[in-house]
Amino acid sequence: MVNKGSSHNRTSSTARFLPRKRSPYAITLYIISLFAFSIFIFQFYTRSMLEEDEQKSHFSEEIQSKQMPEEPLWDAPFSFGLHPCVKPTSKYTAAQLSEHYITVRSNGGLNQMRTGISDMVAVAHIMNATLVIPQLDKRSFWQDSSTFSDVFDELHFIETLKGDIRILKELPKNLETVPRARKHFTSWSGVGYYEELTHLWKDYLVIHVAKSDSRLANNNLPLDIQRLRCRALYHALRFSPPIESLGKKLVERLRTRGRRYIALHLRYEKDMLSFTGCSYGLTDMESEELRTMRETTNHWRVKEINSTEQRIGGFCPLTPKEVGIFLRALGYPPSTLIYIAAGEIYGGNTRLLELMSRFPNIVLKETLATQEELKAFASHASQAAALDYIISVESNVFVPSYSGNMARSVEGHRRYLGHRKTVTPDRKGLVKLFDKLETGELKEGSSLSFHVRQMHENRQGAPRKRRGPQLGIKGRARLRTEESFYENPYPECICSSKRQHEMT
Repeated sequence: MVNKGSSHNRTSSTARFLPRKRSPYAITLYIISLFAFSIFIFQFYTRSMLEEDEQKSHFSEEIQSKQMPEEPLWDAPFSFGLHPCVKPTSKYTAAQLSEHYITVRSNGGLNQMRTGISDMVAVAHIMNATLVIPQLDKRSFWQDSSTFSDVFDELHFIETLKGDIRILKELPKNLETVPRARKHFTSWSGVGYYEELTHLWKDYLVIHVAKSDSRLANNNLPLDIQRLRCRALYHALRFSPPIESLGKKLVERLRTRGRRYIALHLRYEKDMLSFTGCSYGLTDMESEELRTMRETTNHWRVKEINSTEQRIGGFCPLTPKEVGIFLRALGYPPSTLIYIAAGEIYGGNTRLLELMSRFPNIVLKETLATQEELKAFASHASQAAALDYIISVESNVFVPSYSGNMARSVEGHRRYLGHRKTVTPDRKGLVKLFDKLETGELKEGSSLSFHVRQMHENRQGAPRKRRGPQLGIKGRARLRTEESFYENPYPECICSSKRQHEMT
C-alpha cells in the first residue's frame, strides 16, 4: 500500500534545498565581484613575483661585488721579469764633435713635443749634428708661452745625453744670420732617409726643422737608435725642478687620502671634442659651437664629420657618464679615489656630476693643490699637463678615456717602468653596450659587468710586443697604422736579460 502522505512530505522537504531563481541584477553583481577579486589576486601575486625578482637581482649584485676580490682591481699585470734596458750595445758609436747644427721648432701639446724632441735627439745622432735646445710650440690651441727650461730640466737634459750628442742652449752667435736649410722631414722615416740628408752639410751649417713630431719610424730602426730614443724620453727629458717638486707632493697627498688611486685622463675637453667631431650627449648649441671651432681651425684637415659614425667606430672620447658606468662595471667601488688628469671639462660641473654621481671621491689639481702652489702654472697649459703626467705615471691604475698623445705616452712610460696597470677602454665595444643600456636591452649590474670585464681582460697593460701595421694597407699609409714606439717600447727598451739593466 502506497503511503501518499509520506511522498508529499519528501517532495516538500527537497524543495527547500533547491536554488531559487536569481534576478539578472544579482547575477551581474556576482560576476563583477568575482572579476574584481580575480584582478586583486593577479596583482598581488604579480607584485610579489616582481619584488622577489628585484630582491634576487640586488642580492646577485651584492654577491657579485662581494665575490669580486679587491686586489685584481689594483694589481699590476705579471711582468715575467721584464725590466728597462737602454744602455748602448758594444757597436754603438759615441757622439763626435760636430760643427753642423740642427734647430727645432717643436709642435703640439706637451707629450707631442716630448716625443718629438726625443726623435730629434736620435736624428741629430744619425746626422752627426749638434742639437740646439728646441723651441716649444707657442701657437697651439693653448697659446702657451713656456720655454724649454720652464718645462724641462735643461741642464739635466744636456748632461744626460752628452755621450750621445752635443747639445747647446743657443746657436753660436756667428751662425745666427747664416742661411739655413729649412726642412719638413718626412714622417716615419728610417735611418737611410736621414743619412741621405747629410748631403745638406755641403751647402749649409744649420738645418732648421719646422716640425718635430713623428719624424722617425716606429719599427725597423737599429737597436741603438731605439734605445737612444728611450734614454732621451725617459731619462733626459726630466721636468723642471718646480714641476717635479709639486708633482711629487701631489702624489703624496693622494696616497695620504687613499692608499691607492686611479688617474683618469678624461679627455672630454673642447678642443678634442671639436677635433674628433663628437657631439653625442651635447646640446644643439654646444654642437654648433664645436662645429664652428673645427671649421675655423686651419690645420685640422677634416672639417665635415659624421658624429654618429665617429661614435659607433669608437673614435670619440668616452663621456664622464660613460666612464662612470665603465669603472663600476669593472668592479671599482663608489669609494674609489679618482684623480682627474685633464684640462677644463666641456660642460663644466654639469658633465662632471654625471661621473661624481657614481664616484663622489673625485680630485682635481685645483682641489688637491693650493691656489698659491698653482699660481706659477696659471696660463701655462704645458706645465699644468706635466703635473698631470707625473701623477698619472705614478698612479696605481691609469685609465684614458681617449687614445691621444698623453694616453699613449703615459701607457708607454708605465710599460717601461714595469708594466704598471693601465686599463685601455675598448670604446667601439663599449658603445654597443651603452646603446643597449639606453634602449633597455641591458641594465647596469652583473650582466653588464660580465661583458665589460670579459671585453677588457687583455687590455690592462700586460707585456706584449708592439703591434705592426694593419693588414691590407699599402705604401706609406701603413706606417700611420702602426702602434707608436713611445706607446710600447717593447722589445727594444724592455728585456729580460740580467746583463742589461735600467739606466741610473
